[in-house]
Amino acid sequence: MAKENQFVEQIANIDEDFPKWYTDVVLKTKLVDYGPVKGTMVIRPYGYAIWENIQNEMNARFKKRGVENAYFPLLIPMSYFTKEAEHVEGFAPEVAVVTVAGGEELAEPLAIRPTSETIIGTMCSKWVQSYRDLPLKVNQWCNVMRWEKTTRPFLRTSEFLWQEGHTVHASAKEAEEETLGMLSVYKEFAENCLAIPVLTGRKTEKERFAGAVATYTMEAMMHDGKSLQAGTSHYMGQNFAKAFDIQYLGTEGVLQTAYTTSWGVSTRLIGAIIMTHGDERGLVLPPVVAPVQCVIVPIAARKGGVVEACEALKTQLERAGIRVTFDNSDNSPGWKFNEWEMKGVPVRIELGPRDIEAGKMLCARRDTFEKMELPLENAAESVKTLLATVQKDMLESARKRRDGRIVYASDMQEILAGVEAGNFVKAGWCGCRECEDKVKEETAATARVYAEGESAEKCAICGKEAKHVIVFARAY
Repeated sequence: MAKENQFVEQIANIDEDFPKWYTDVVLKTKLVDYGPVKGTMVIRPYGYAIWENIQNEMNARFKKRGVENAYFPLLIPMSYFTKEAEHVEGFAPEVAVVTVAGGEELAEPLAIRPTSETIIGTMCSKWVQSYRDLPLKVNQWCNVMRWEKTTRPFLRTSEFLWQEGHTVHASAKEAEEETLGMLSVYKEFAENCLAIPVLTGRKTEKERFAGAVATYTMEAMMHDGKSLQAGTSHYMGQNFAKAFDIQYLGTEGVLQTAYTTSWGVSTRLIGAIIMTHGDERGLVLPPVVAPVQCVIVPIAARKGGVVEACEALKTQLERAGIRVTFDNSDNSPGWKFNEWEMKGVPVRIELGPRDIEAGKMLCARRDTFEKMELPLENAAESVKTLLATVQKDMLESARKRRDGRIVYASDMQEILAGVEAGNFVKAGWCGCRECEDKVKEETAATARVYAEGESAEKCAICGKEAKHVIVFARAY
């Protein structure tokens, strides 16, 4: 109980004050600190290490699909935005603009990129001349700025990090396939790397990306039952290609307009990890992206041979590709247990004189707190197997939690009750905007994603014939 009380003092109760719990966790585990400008964050080394692991996993998947990394300018001429009217209207309230530089007023204001469709579209119009130049697939890892009124670290900040992929294709079929292909990449990544189960599918017209023909999303359920849009993939049709004159000579020598896509995830994925897996003791990190996968804590470190055995074990695990640290600080073992549990390290190894003598090590799982003795011989293989088990079990546990909080509603009262209880609510929908707006007005929930392949007889809002089933939820 003493250990639990210690944590209660550091971190707010997760079930009583979830927003405060979240803030406590991101600050006390040294993931972020607040920046000097309102709405900005400083991503500290421990938090950035998670982002680096996300980047590495994503890059491997992108490159398998023929995507190449590039970099485009931060500053974009405002005239570029005016070329696509719907796009500029959608982002106008969030765009930060530079009007003075070098002590002089600029001839044309420059937008600090909220997203890069306009600048990338302009460059693609130069690079694409022939069908031989297609498909063109580029991605950039960068920062973007959107002047948000309400902010929270990782989830919604004025400046954040993300990746944005952009592709150009000869046909609508190819572009649509790429859009859905990237959505499937995101889903596989979220589930197998972040251990976060997601619902994927198309957004409603109201919720689609400004300037897109269709927007596809992956929605994840957080601890409090709210939905987090964890990534999106957009089919742009010819909207941006026409606006930015992306044309190519086809096989028959006829000039044709191309089709484009864009897709992205951001540092809000780190927020998703925290809010999906975290508990009363702090972070619970999936092994694939955890900065430290295993920590070795010596027991009775002053006794002969303990430190040496820990160092040898650390070397063995490192050689096997495991991200491991040896905590040889002068803090007590109990303090170390608490600290590394709060930081979410998947596996803790305790090693003392008795363990060494017995040829064993005591391993503790962060996700379940289960403890087990494993042999020191071939320790690396045992730890690798344990980490894989933790990764798999975390996904299964999160999926079970989410699936237990998906309910069906046949009328507005049931939609409201389901949302108030912190659920994802599936309901029949006639497809009319008025009904979608009514749900938001009366429940503060929004249409998150179409439930593809499901059907209902009547719209839960107006009672007319249902054309779709929609997942409604409150969201971050």
